Amino acid sequence: MKKFVSFIRHSHPEIYKGILFMIAIGIIVAIFPKQGKFKYEFQNLKGKPWHHEDLIAPFDFAIKKTKQELALEKLETIKQAKLYFKEKTDELTKRKELLRSNFEKNWSSKSTKTKENTLKIANKILDSIYSKGIIEYNDVISNKPQDYTILVLNNNVAEEHELKNFHTVKTAYAYIQSTLEQEKADIDRAFILPLLENAISHSIFFDKATTDKVLQQSINEIAPSRDIILKNQRIISKGEILDPVKYQILESLKDEFEQQAGGDGNYYFILLGQIIIITLCFAVLIIFLFFFRNEIFLDNTKITFILMLIILQVLMADLAIDSQSFSIYLLPFCILPVIIRAFYDTRIALFVHLVTVLIISFIAPNRFEYAFIQLLGGMVAIFSIVNMRNRSQIFLSSIIIFVTYSISYIGITIIQEGGIDVISGYDFAWFGISALLTLFSYPLIFIFEKLFGFISDVSLLELSDTNGKLLRELASKAPGTFQHSLQVANLAEEAIYTIGGNSLLVRAGALYHDIGKMDMPMYFIENQAHGINPHEDLNFDESAAIIIDHVIKGIEIAKKNKLPEQIIDFIRTHHGTTITAYFYRSFQNAFPGEKIDESKFHYPGPIPFSKETAVLMMADSVEAASRSLKKYDAEAIDNLVEMIINKQIEQEQFVNADITFKDINALKKIFKKKLMNIYHVRVEYPR
Repeated sequence: MKKFVSFIRHSHPEIYKGILFMIAIGIIVAIFPKQGKFKYEFQNLKGKPWHHEDLIAPFDFAIKKTKQELALEKLETIKQAKLYFKEKTDELTKRKELLRSNFEKNWSSKSTKTKENTLKIANKILDSIYSKGIIEYNDVISNKPQDYTILVLNNNVAEEHELKNFHTVKTAYAYIQSTLEQEKADIDRAFILPLLENAISHSIFFDKATTDKVLQQSINEIAPSRDIILKNQRIISKGEILDPVKYQILESLKDEFEQQAGGDGNYYFILLGQIIIITLCFAVLIIFLFFFRNEIFLDNTKITFILMLIILQVLMADLAIDSQSFSIYLLPFCILPVIIRAFYDTRIALFVHLVTVLIISFIAPNRFEYAFIQLLGGMVAIFSIVNMRNRSQIFLSSIIIFVTYSISYIGITIIQEGGIDVISGYDFAWFGISALLTLFSYPLIFIFEKLFGFISDVSLLELSDTNGKLLRELASKAPGTFQHSLQVANLAEEAIYTIGGNSLLVRAGALYHDIGKMDMPMYFIENQAHGINPHEDLNFDESAAIIIDHVIKGIEIAKKNKLPEQIIDFIRTHHGTTITAYFYRSFQNAFPGEKIDESKFHYPGPIPFSKETAVLMMADSVEAASRSLKKYDAEAIDNLVEMIINKQIEQEQFVNADITFKDINALKKIFKKKLMNIYHVRVEYPR
């Protein structure tokens, strides 16, 4: 029990890492649809022989109609749909009341007989017109033939009528005039004609709500299937050509199988399978990081970042599949390797992209096609930004991704279909949008830099600009230190490039490593232009304190100007825990018998903990020491470099850095060569 408690107490990072991976696995398993997967991948076999064993129906299932068949049936249903109209049954009564009112109001001195005959004939005409009905013409029937049949609702009873059986306002006016002209009774035709025309109004109106409702019911009643396959019936034999009919039967079987496999009885087995597969993918990623990128494996922040990106990609794919309103290829999956490459190397970007594509392929349609296209797209995206030094590279990468997607799609389609007739322009539109969305990686890189404290190559380039505010201030206040920093940057960049490392990071760190000297520039020899040395008026330990303090001041200035922690690490470590040798020896010589408090002459550290910080310490020391040489020749420079770096090794300044003796020997050669070039030393050739 004590051992277990002790393990828990001393293994917080490992436990946290394990919890991170379990949470990631849990989230992705929750995202995955809980349904079985049909074991045959046949989408690419249309028109080709069936390579699997004979397939026998495991259960009864219906053959579903294709999307095209359902669309045609829907169009036919819409085409044959009847139009519904409503009749206003009280319209005749209203019109007669209006006619009588106007008649009585406008009738003057006419004979009583004529009055009665006129009103009687007018009512008779209205009865005749409204017995047929006056239909309101609109767009739905304006172009219909006269024998077109509509349905008229009267007391919720629909009756079929042809359009020619109804009056329009125009035909009603014509009927009134014709009837009045033919009437032989004693009536006042001129008086009653305008009154009758004024009494005419529509009585039959288009009922859009009922028409749409009945149409929707008809569409809903379209049968999704057209036949049935019985259990144990042979579906397709090995070697048989997968024609469109067989293909649709397989699609129907696949849908029914996955629906049944997702039932309550199989839910937990599906869940277990998904946990196994996703855990295996993450296990491979863990092993890769542990053996090949241990510095990332040990950093829980970096692990969190990688897992978060994988989860976001899986979630993005799942939303696309669920929506079914757009293609999965519209989504910018190549944004993942681009972002990973911005902060890490190409191998990590490729491996994380590979794991992500493998996970998503289990839920993506046409799994092989999806995995093939995305892997190729991710690879070329990584290759196109091997050295991401400017914004234009992301635009170029976007174009290359689109071209790769398009060529891959054309190749796969030709293999599947035996031609290019079925290639759709919409697919290229999806690829184009996906490539454009990849451009959002640039602002995302900036956001992730701020959220996780990372630093990208683009940011390092911006920091390395000597016209930046802080470096211009350094050049103004401490010009000698600025020139020293430039020389150190050149030395360190060349050195780290030789042994392998982040050359941009080293250069940026070198430019800022001595910014603490801006506080008291005249106390550093490279800035003493007029031969005045203020250390002559100080004690040795006081002078050492000022020199050592430039590290602390540098950290303060860097934090005030919000420099990234990765740059501040160079300021912290560029002297490690070494000693201010000049003032220490001067104190010994001045007070030979006195006991020395060495802590007053030691830099606070820490010592370098990476290749980059170790290289900067060496470059800084050899460049500064080279300025004190009295004679610049190959031997002097050789002895100087050997002495400085061997001394640092003796003081165990590189024990925490992942640097080998082979690397150090290579670095010595680089420093010697660069220093001889700086001081124009010629190599003596044997005579």
